[in-house]
Amino acid sequence: MDKKVAIIDLGTNTFHLLFAEWDGAQYNIVYRERLAVKIGMGGINDGIITESGIGRALDALKKFRDTLHDADISTVFAFGTSALRNAQNGKEVASLIQSQTGIEVNIISGDEEAAYIYYGVRKALEIGKSVSLIVDIGGGSVEFIIGNEKSIFWKRSFEIGAQRLLERYQQHDPILPEEVEKLDTYFGLALKPLFEAIQEFKPTVLIGSSGTFDTLSEIHCIRYDISQQLHAPETPLTLQSFRDIFGELLTKNRAERLQIPGMIEMRVDMIVVACCLIAYLLDHAAFVAVRVSSYSLKEGVLASLPLTQSFGHPSPKGEGKG
Repeated sequence: MDKKVAIIDLGTNTFHLLFAEWDGAQYNIVYRERLAVKIGMGGINDGIITESGIGRALDALKKFRDTLHDADISTVFAFGTSALRNAQNGKEVASLIQSQTGIEVNIISGDEEAAYIYYGVRKALEIGKSVSLIVDIGGGSVEFIIGNEKSIFWKRSFEIGAQRLLERYQQHDPILPEEVEKLDTYFGLALKPLFEAIQEFKPTVLIGSSGTFDTLSEIHCIRYDISQQLHAPETPLTLQSFRDIFGELLTKNRAERLQIPGMIEMRVDMIVVACCLIAYLLDHAAFVAVRVSSYSLKEGVLASLPLTQSFGHPSPKGEGKG
């Protein structure tokens, strides 16, 4: 078993790099880096990675390769998600990445992605015995997992990520009320299987995984003077605070959103449509609380590593309904 490993998450919006070291019992995270690559921008709804997107991806992964070399890490797990798995040229892009950087990209299914996210969230916080809905809003897809601390009851990946929604529905900034209405109509149609599962399993807590939820939590903590440990696995957010922030986001343009303390540039474009989705979920299900996990796919991969006998690409255990 290698003492040091790296995990790369090639998300539709952001590429993440994580290093971890084995202490004899578990892997501990020692380094994190993220780059706003926006590999899906301009082509996500056409099923293509554009030439500019490929260029940004190669630039980012060459930086990651150099960082890996400097850290003397040779065991690397790289995962491609929605943008790559749905693009006509996704496999071609993955081959290009390997030939130019030496990094082998494993393009995973939405079902595998959802399972890894569950393991990441379960590593970050105590889910408890009650049923929760875990939500991970990516640029290309959104993963929903219903479960508790012991198992997954239902999981599914929907290709309704924030980059897709932004390009398809938000033509004005600030977003127009009629654009929000069109989004809500779309959610009602696209998410029927989710709400059938919610009706069946009755989750009471919404757990947001990373991304948009991290930024919402940061805004909340600054507003209420809540100090947080760097890279804390769980961070605070309340239902009322989300409603307050969402109401503000609906009225501000990009420049004004950037002035909100806690907002970061890599989230500022997609956060409005992402929050429209969160608000729709809260409006149509009986959640009593919201929690935020800083951990997601990459930490879930890390949590799965000790379960494998060899260092092929780790696979999440097949749990629950797909």
